[in-house]
Amino acid sequence: MKNGISHRIVHLWLIIIIIIFSGTVVFATIRMTDNFLDITEASDQSSELQKAAHELMNASDYLTEQVQRFTINGDICFMEQYFTEAFESRRREEAISKMAMESRTDAALSQLQVAMDNSVELMELEYYAMRLVIEAKGYTDYPEILDSVTLKEEDKALSDQEKIRLATELVLSDEYYEQKDRIRKGMQDSLDELDKRAKSIEESELASLKRELRIIHIAILIEAILIFYLIWLTTKLSIEPILKAVGQIKEDLPISEDGSNEFRYLANAYNKMYEKNKSSFENLSFKVSHDELTGAYNRAGYDLLLSSIELDSTYMMLFDVDDFKQFNDTYGHETGDKILVKVVMVLKRVFRDDDCICRIGGDEFVVLLRHSGNIQNSLIKAKLEQINKDLRNTDDGLPAVSISVGIMNGKDVTDAKQFFEMTDKAMYESKKQGKGTYTFQS
Repeated sequence: MKNGISHRIVHLWLIIIIIIFSGTVVFATIRMTDNFLDITEASDQSSELQKAAHELMNASDYLTEQVQRFTINGDICFMEQYFTEAFESRRREEAISKMAMESRTDAALSQLQVAMDNSVELMELEYYAMRLVIEAKGYTDYPEILDSVTLKEEDKALSDQEKIRLATELVLSDEYYEQKDRIRKGMQDSLDELDKRAKSIEESELASLKRELRIIHIAILIEAILIFYLIWLTTKLSIEPILKAVGQIKEDLPISEDGSNEFRYLANAYNKMYEKNKSSFENLSFKVSHDELTGAYNRAGYDLLLSSIELDSTYMMLFDVDDFKQFNDTYGHETGDKILVKVVMVLKRVFRDDDCICRIGGDEFVVLLRHSGNIQNSLIKAKLEQINKDLRNTDDGLPAVSISVGIMNGKDVTDAKQFFEMTDKAMYESKKQGKGTYTFQS
């Protein structure tokens, strides 16, 4: 895009998308929890219904046990226990009622009802057997329901012993146990239906769990991709342009206008200030700011430069031509002027274009090494030795000269005045040591 991507808009959209996918994960997690609870509930419900189905069979077996005991030994307590189960405990009816209350159990309920019907039908045979025993024993205290049982004429004519034997045979006969098997089959069919129902619910909920889990996996994957994309985009739009801009600023270059829209705006504003500042240096009146003889900055130019530069990243070097007055007296002022011009030419050749060379007095020169916070002292020493070497070269017909130099790092001073004073002090230290020497002020 011409104006760059807006970092704010990109982050806003990415945050919205991440919130949406995070919400999707939370929603899917809640759904998974609900599905798990449904499976647990269905399992518990199935267990309860199976228990109820077994209770019907247990109640039927209990009735069988009590009626068989009553017909065999005639103890009336067994008959009482039989009717207590049939009309008070009512476990069979409770099993039917419990299953009828649950949803989606119609098929199982139908099979259990078949078992119940067979159990009720079997009770008619059991009533008949108990009636035979009552007649044989002559009992008068028995449930009224047995009054409705009418014995066959041929059975009435039987002796007491034969009636008891017939009653026992009725509750132990193959027909009786076939009926019991039909009850058991109805109960087992009901259990099978309950198993099918439980399996169906489990399969449905597990399928739902898998879907929700798949959604979570996809959402997490997309969210991870978006997070990595956000990191990459932030690096591309902000971090890389900033690091690049820092390097360009250190090299005193304009900033590349790339990256996010916001950074491009800042870069454009900086570049305008950079161009304006650079233009202010270039547009200094040559006559006002430069020395007419050597072409170097004069004192006015030096003062303006020193007020504009960053001291922390600048070195100041104060040069003094050794015994310059003697050269003037010996060779004349014309030769002295040529020596000064040669000094500036040598300095320009050795130092960078960005470094500022100033003539602040008769034979005193200042070089401001801008943007040189990390320059090594060894490099400065090498430059100074090259300068003295070139100045001693007499191939141009001028006498050999040397310079004494004081050097100061601007990061160790608080203002421009102190900067010059400390550099001047270093230069005089060099003078004390002899010709062509240099001193780093610390």
